[in-house]
Amino acid sequence: MARFIFITGGVVSSLGKGLASAALGALLQARGFTVRLRKLDPYLNVDPGTMSPFEHGEVFVTDDGAETDLDLGHYERFTGVSARATDSISSGRIYSNVLEKERRGDYLGKTIQVIPHVTNEIKDFIRIGEDEVDFMLCEIGGTVGDIEGLPFFEAIRQFSQDRPRGQCIFMHLTLLPYIRASGELKTKPTQHSVKELRSIGIAPDVLVCRSEGPIPEKEREKLALFCNVRPDAVIAAQDLKSIYEAPLAYHREGLDQAVLDAFQISPAPKPDLGKWEDVSDRIFNPEGEVRVAIVGKYTQLEDAYKSIAEALTHGGMANRVRVKAEWIDAELFEREDPSPWLEGFHAILVPGGFGERGTEGKLKAAEFARTRQIPYLGICLGMQMAVIEAARNVAHLADAGSEEFDHEAGRKRFTPVVYHLKEWVQGNATVIRKADDTKGGTMRLGSYTAHLAAGSKVAGIYGATVIEERHRHRYEVDIKYRDKLEACGLVFSGMSPDGRLPEIVEWKDHPWFIGVQFHPELKSKPFAPHPLFADFVRAAVEVSRLV
Repeated sequence: MARFIFITGGVVSSLGKGLASAALGALLQARGFTVRLRKLDPYLNVDPGTMSPFEHGEVFVTDDGAETDLDLGHYERFTGVSARATDSISSGRIYSNVLEKERRGDYLGKTIQVIPHVTNEIKDFIRIGEDEVDFMLCEIGGTVGDIEGLPFFEAIRQFSQDRPRGQCIFMHLTLLPYIRASGELKTKPTQHSVKELRSIGIAPDVLVCRSEGPIPEKEREKLALFCNVRPDAVIAAQDLKSIYEAPLAYHREGLDQAVLDAFQISPAPKPDLGKWEDVSDRIFNPEGEVRVAIVGKYTQLEDAYKSIAEALTHGGMANRVRVKAEWIDAELFEREDPSPWLEGFHAILVPGGFGERGTEGKLKAAEFARTRQIPYLGICLGMQMAVIEAARNVAHLADAGSEEFDHEAGRKRFTPVVYHLKEWVQGNATVIRKADDTKGGTMRLGSYTAHLAAGSKVAGIYGATVIEERHRHRYEVDIKYRDKLEACGLVFSGMSPDGRLPEIVEWKDHPWFIGVQFHPELKSKPFAPHPLFADFVRAAVEVSRLV
């Protein structure tokens, strides 16, 4: 039976609970334990799938097709454990489940209340898969004191009481602000946060304090005294140059030891941190630098492309170079010539997105990469833009475009080289969708198989002709234009098993130009860089040597 670690946050949001949870999971793995991490979010959306990237950052998709919080990406990147739909829940999903049960009559006429019905639903979710691992780490989104988070805090309080003594601990992450004018590190906000937590029946066993620098012994003792935790369970979480320093930094501070002490696991297995020492070495001792332009439409918020930024970092580590990713708003190229903006880059990446805004700029970025022989990686919409650019400028379909943009505008303007996907095969079943379906969870989501053409560039990169990759889209390149485009040199080098859905395209006479319908960035890890990103960065390194 698993031991449970509940991670909560206080003082302010966005302190890095997800990163701390992921790093702790990695440290427990380094000591030989098995782990699973999950996220409990208080917002009322059923999942983040319908949220704008500006609102909540990227949507991380699991193999089984769940649209989840971006923190699950951190969990996977740090532990290598593939997330599942059962690793992410929201208030919206909880209330939806409760109301469905009420409508079915499952509660036998009872009055439905937050306690016990909502809290029981949360506890049932927490229990899923508890017999599979040694440690279950559950992060509660938001900040203690948030009204929408109260059912989750009450549920984990009850859960810890339901379990045998010593099977659950609480880790609380707070902020120690530094007042520069007086030269003081202030502990009072943390004291108040812990007081708030204790008022709802939860006493933290481990206190993780974000700060700009080390915590002086005097402040550490003060926190231990007033927050009622052991002095060695007050952990400093200092600002880091790279998130991949986190496991080693937390280990130096004693986080994993404090957690094992709280569970009274003694003697604890010694950690093997060789993997993370190698990761750190590759990040901080690069042998060169490449510049990659990311031409997207959500560039004002880097969290919108979190997994892409991390996958590029991993690709750099594989080649022992630093990748300097620079964000360029695609709309800029709708007003200006892209050449002055893109000429200094060694590679161009065009990521996914929804809607017509910025797409003409993405087309120009794809054209620049094609004509200037610059390495290009198009992901999802980035692949579709590369195909439309080829159709317009090489295959002479001047009005080529996407049905998505016509649907958005409410009138037909384009020859739909990219069309709304109405039917596809998932496992042994056929999925059917209509253009006017509800938005949530209706895309082609999760892991699907693709067959690669023998002798193609992508088959060489993967070292295989059958791959599994994660998808998130509702529009596809129309296969009926394949012959016309291939005659111009754009090869359809990856297809769905039934041969109906294009998965990968590549220019035959280009040193490195690949578009993929799926999202390879979601499976990249620092210790196992995705082969497409590793080879994309390798191609950028080649260009940098020629400049």
